[in-house]
Amino acid sequence: MGTMIGVALPDVDVWSERVTVALGQNPGIFTGPGTNTYLVGTGPRRILLDTGSGVSAYPDVLAQAIERTGCDGLQEIVLTHGHIDHLGGVAQIREHFGSLPVSKLPDANDPDGLDFTPLADGAVVRTEGATLRAVHTPGHATDHLCFLLEEEQSLFSGDNVLGVGTTVIPSHGGDLLDYMRSLDRMLALAPRRIYPAHGPRIDDGVAKIRDYIAHRGARERQILDALAAGDAPIATIVERVYVDVPKVLHAAAGHSVAAHLGKLEREGRVCRRDARAPLEAVWGLA
Repeated sequence: MGTMIGVALPDVDVWSERVTVALGQNPGIFTGPGTNTYLVGTGPRRILLDTGSGVSAYPDVLAQAIERTGCDGLQEIVLTHGHIDHLGGVAQIREHFGSLPVSKLPDANDPDGLDFTPLADGAVVRTEGATLRAVHTPGHATDHLCFLLEEEQSLFSGDNVLGVGTTVIPSHGGDLLDYMRSLDRMLALAPRRIYPAHGPRIDDGVAKIRDYIAHRGARERQILDALAAGDAPIATIVERVYVDVPKVLHAAAGHSVAAHLGKLEREGRVCRRDARAPLEAVWGLA
């Protein structure tokens, strides 16, 4: 989930010998053209990575992807995290393709009845032609996993790195300090390619992650500069910092600023001038 506008992708596309993307049909400001779901492997049964949100058009798109790869069906479902546009289609896919195993990192907010196998950091999921190694990368969500495709040294980045735009750090379950540490961990993997949950394939994974780290650092400096001009609530900080961003995205930008301020508050660099919640409070330099 991030801020993405003006992106167009085909419903089904082959991105490598082992990776075919089937676009979840849930377009929006935060999902772009939809959530990328992936058929992974080279054998007759493939791993499905993420499921979309469960809209009615998706099973037909997934069936097209299965036909395009020439495989017979699905081996199992693996989830990057528990946001609805990633696991909302589990029941729908099981209805259409049978009672498939599902794996994810457990979280306190997991929906009842999901019936999944727990995945941990470092866990390995295999299918013919593909080995996925789970990498716990919280920050966008506490249960967020990326998956290294070992045969390619490519990375399924979930919502942590997007094909276009930037990742939202939500107020519920998000933590920018954790996210920055996760970006560092992803960079250490030196991925050749990145397969994101939203937007097109990224062909230079290392450069993209470095850009993400640099962008967050630059945004942090802008926020500190905005507060140097005087104490302010987040809405005012957004107006000072996001001068070239459409007003329709200012609410999302406010959550991003709140995430930065939460990190800076933990580091003792800013503080709230009152006891209100972050989005309503007046902030200042410590």
